[in-house]
Amino acid sequence: MSPAATEARRTPRPRADALRNRERIVSAAREMFVENGPDVPLDEIARRAGIGNATLYRHFPDRAVLVREVVLSVMARTTAAAGTATAEEADPFAALRRFVHAAADERIGALCPMLSGAFESDHPDLLAGKDRLEEAVQGLVRRAQSAGRVRPDVAVGDLMVALSQLTRPLPGTLCPNMDRFVHRHLQLFLDGLEAPARSTLPGSAATFDDLRSTP
Repeated sequence: MSPAATEARRTPRPRADALRNRERIVSAAREMFVENGPDVPLDEIARRAGIGNATLYRHFPDRAVLVREVVLSVMARTTAAAGTATAEEADPFAALRRFVHAAADERIGALCPMLSGAFESDHPDLLAGKDRLEEAVQGLVRRAQSAGRVRPDVAVGDLMVALSQLTRPLPGTLCPNMDRFVHRHLQLFLDGLEAPARSTLPGSAATFDDLRSTP
């Protein structure tokens, strides 16, 4: 038997209940990070997930590990949404529209506050997940532009900036229940992306490189 096979036999697979608990923790954390920001007490996350504190800390020994897992989960789900839209929509603009609304449901704008501070943004898993997401979204935009369905003076960064801003929770409590407008305003934005263009945009198109260089 090969060393790899021997090691695989020695390493027990996670039990089904352990995997379910991990998924419940990540789901609860995602919800509460969107609602209250990344500093929400971990005890509150455990309570929302319906598990004990010890179970949470067994899976995620500190906040940074949990935040990273939530970010990875949202990126993976958003990447999958891009793939599904591409595979199931014959019209490239319909695929882009479907992806944008699906990404809004993931609340990817809520990730922005989580990516600041001491967050380990250069973790290999995060870099790989980010590359997969960027490639998927870039493919959607290029496909729609090649078909003449998206105006040529925009780039994928324009899409991501708008998506991030329109799905980011508003600070404070002066604007309650704003979530109900997200899909409406995204549709207004999508109408502005569609070709032929109805105006001349100021400045230059935003790319992923531009977003990476933004402080």
